[in-house]
Amino acid sequence: MRLVVRTFSELCITVGALIVLFVVYVLYWTGVQAASASAGQIDTLQREWTSTPVRTAAPVPEVVPHAPGRGIAVMYVPRLGKDWKWPVLQGTEVGTLKKGLGHYTGTARLGETGNFAVAGHRRTYGDPFKDFPRLREGDAIVLTDGTTWFTYRVDRAPYRTVPTDVGVIDPVPAKSGFDGPGRYLTLTTCEPEWGSSHRLVVWAHLDATRPVADGRPQALDS
Repeated sequence: MRLVVRTFSELCITVGALIVLFVVYVLYWTGVQAASASAGQIDTLQREWTSTPVRTAAPVPEVVPHAPGRGIAVMYVPRLGKDWKWPVLQGTEVGTLKKGLGHYTGTARLGETGNFAVAGHRRTYGDPFKDFPRLREGDAIVLTDGTTWFTYRVDRAPYRTVPTDVGVIDPVPAKSGFDGPGRYLTLTTCEPEWGSSHRLVVWAHLDATRPVADGRPQALDS
């Protein structure tokens, strides 16, 4: 009997230790990994942009699809913190979202007519959208592709829906309040904070553009 109790106690200790290690991994180590990966993605983008001459004339539209996992932009959301900065990568696969935010394949390109839709983790892997519910109408969401700053403005507080509601990333989402084609941005993340039974969605419209050569947009410094 003592042997059974001792074995059970040792098993409980082992299981408890494994649970603690798992919690540390989820809460801490995935954040460390994400911080390193996202910083690396931003560094790569900035090196690419530095080595590419700034365009002064209207660019020729690029028709070649972005490669999966490739960095395409950097996003800033002042409402979420003055140091909040994340790379936007092509695709929303699990591996991609461990390194930054993900652009939904098939949605519009940055700044184009249509809906540039982006997903991000609410928790784990750096918690990029942890404070997503704080977003409010009029908030700025600023992105750059290395040549242009794009300033979008949020049109409404976060909208709660279910994962199967894929219409939220349509070119003109039915529930967004937009009444026709335009240059839109959609952000999505999980809801509740530590679950995934629902989604939170924010819609925004393009408010202004500015060449990178002209300096940072006022929205980042206000």
